Amino acid sequence: MRKLKILILGILFLLPCTGLFSQQEGVKELSLNLKEAQDYAIRSNRMVATARNDVEASRKAVWEAISNGLPQVNITGSFTDNLKLVTTLLPGEFFGQPGVKIPVRFGSQFTSGATMQATTLIFNAPWLVGIETSKVAAKLSEHNLVRSEQETKETISITYFLILVSERSLEIIEKNIANLNETLKATEAMLAAGMAEQTDVDQMIVNLKTVENSKSTLERTIELNYNLLRFQLGASSDTKITLKETLASLTAQIDIEALLSKEFDYTNNVNYLLTEDQEKLSLLALKSQKASTLPTLTGFYNYGVNGMGDKINDLRWFKNSMTGLQISFPIFASGHRYASIRKAQINLEKARTTKEMVTEQLLIQEKQLRYNLINANQQYKTQLENVALSEKVLQTMENKYRHGMASSLELTQANSLYLQAENNCISALLNLFQTKIALDKLLNNL
Repeated sequence: MRKLKILILGILFLLPCTGLFSQQEGVKELSLNLKEAQDYAIRSNRMVATARNDVEASRKAVWEAISNGLPQVNITGSFTDNLKLVTTLLPGEFFGQPGVKIPVRFGSQFTSGATMQATTLIFNAPWLVGIETSKVAAKLSEHNLVRSEQETKETISITYFLILVSERSLEIIEKNIANLNETLKATEAMLAAGMAEQTDVDQMIVNLKTVENSKSTLERTIELNYNLLRFQLGASSDTKITLKETLASLTAQIDIEALLSKEFDYTNNVNYLLTEDQEKLSLLALKSQKASTLPTLTGFYNYGVNGMGDKINDLRWFKNSMTGLQISFPIFASGHRYASIRKAQINLEKARTTKEMVTEQLLIQEKQLRYNLINANQQYKTQLENVALSEKVLQTMENKYRHGMASSLELTQANSLYLQAENNCISALLNLFQTKIALDKLLNNL
């Protein structure tokens, strides 16, 4: 009974995931709405994963910068076999043999030693500035991750909508093919009754083949778009993707008035934050160059043992130790430090100029995107009206053609105008969605 309860709980736990991801006979399947597609890409997209790794590496770099000034302990050991000891000549007076040079060997056959050295940085201005620089660099990598996530959401949204638009175009073409087939049958019947000419039938066949070729091209385009979506999601190439959203549902979610009423704070835009981070890094680089003119104070402690003797197992050992402070003053560098400081000042001025330029660009971009959104919405509404009118004209022309009141050329022109109106409407809808996504991204609304 207990195992049965555990099994049921396990099934209930897995049920919410089956709508998102399933695998049958080695074929992976994903069923996603737009939000789920964006979330999936944030987890699996390779560009986002790289940016996430950069964040983790930059966080480790902060501790790396801190640890450079903390106590460092190293132990070294050595063993030497002096195959030939150093020999020197000493005056014979030392040995009671005046006027004679006596050869004497110095040292022992074997020497061994071990030393422990501990050092710590007490004061070093570039080190302190370096810690702050690593923290700003970590923040920069975090903002790069945010930008990567936003760009991924943007591309996922556009590709998702593009697939839906393409599939809608395919539905229109298939409906048009069905209508053309019916018209072709009617034309053939009219030819048999002597109410139409062979050229009318030939014209209808040409029109039908043209639309069928357009259908084949569009089907290949849709498959390419699905492959693009797989790549953007970070899914394998054999993954079957099903879109749970419809073109109508996504279009209904576009609230033009609400989007236009939202205020824009450029200081929260990730592109502005990145330029701000770059300005901080340039300022810290200048501080670091100026700090290099200050002295460096280091503390150290050494402890060691040395062994000497002519037999390995009979060495005499002696201890040694010392502690102290070491200070260094930079005095003269042949103008190198001055040039480095001046270069850092120029880079800081460039960073501030870039920040001002990005600020102006964002403010201009906001106005332009709001204008584009209004214009795209108006164009879409106009194209919707054009579709309704062209469809009405096509239906009228089809009726006239069946009654012999219009030629096949007139019917072909009406059909072409209808397809053109549908294409213009779909293009206007895609432009509206892309403009909406661009403004959402600018307003941090993705």
